[in-house]
Amino acid sequence: MALKPEVKKEIKKEGKATELHPKLHFAFTKKNYTLLAAGILLLIIGYLTLSGGGSKDPNQFSYDLFSARRMVVAPIILILGYGIVAYGILLKDKNSGGAEAN
Repeated sequence: MALKPEVKKEIKKEGKATELHPKLHFAFTKKNYTLLAAGILLLIIGYLTLSGGGSKDPNQFSYDLFSARRMVVAPIILILGYGIVAYGILLKDKNSGGAEAN
């Protein structure tokens, strides 16, 4: 059984109810998708910043593994990316909460 969209009814003065066009509500707005895209882009940049630093010879230790870029900058970028993605998911449209404007 398929779900039907919500149909608003308007009551006129004579007491008859007439059906209006159904109003579809989407979960995300353009702002949500923009924030999600920005967060995912930050995550990609963070993981690319985190990668590398290994030695070509497995018997040789490389101190590049513990550089400030991999130990400080990359985790900060990743935390910002995850925070922006979470905010983009949780952000609600201002018009969806209360009474709707006619």
